[in-house]
Amino acid sequence: MTDVADEALTIDELARRTGLTVRNIRAHQARGLLPPPALRGRTGFYGPEHLARLELVKALQADGFNLEAIRRLLEHAGGSTDAVLRFARAVRAPWEEEEPRAVSLEDLHERFGAGNAALLRRALELGLVRDLGGGRFEERSPRLAAAAEELARLGVGADRAIAVLEAVHRAADAVARAYVELFLEAVWQPFEAAGRPPERWPAVQEALEALRPLASDSLLAMFGLVMGERTEEAFGRELGDG
Repeated sequence: MTDVADEALTIDELARRTGLTVRNIRAHQARGLLPPPALRGRTGFYGPEHLARLELVKALQADGFNLEAIRRLLEHAGGSTDAVLRFARAVRAPWEEEEPRAVSLEDLHERFGAGNAALLRRALELGLVRDLGGGRFEERSPRLAAAAEELARLGVGADRAIAVLEAVHRAADAVARAYVELFLEAVWQPFEAAGRPPERWPAVQEALEALRPLASDSLLAMFGLVMGERTEEAFGRELGDG
């Protein structure tokens, strides 16, 4: 039971305060997303804890979490709304620091060649471009778009540029998977084995946030080393053959 001495709300009043329907609130309660109300006679009353919990559910839904994922987070965080919200947002936070850029279908036709639907489809599959509908698109990484434009200026065709980006995507995917697996093995699985104690949620979140610059910096540093080796090897071979 929840102490609602400070502010007692009926379910209708709670619905008005949160912008949800009574049916939504009852469904959330049935799913285990909301603690039961305090009963006074045959009437249930809700308080600040219920308001905070419903606002948390709405915030997590807006961040892309489904209700079952939210339920599991709440269950294993000991009901701590602040801990759940911080961790969930750390998981969902974009890893890229760029602002996407809106582009038109005409812009893309100019870049990939009018009528070249296959190249545009490959760009969409790679996640370089997102279809917003209505002939509107979004470049998720203007830096990658600028790199493609520079390759075109150097005489590299759009199809070859996309092929290179596909290779880069495979390599980046392998690195990302390696770091995610490392986090799961070194941080998440011991936390899971301990029963996900509520007091350790901040440490898990801190480790997740530390992974971001660590992965990026190590990838760039390793790429610099390997790119130098491959360039020296290739031009040494070409110059030697010449």
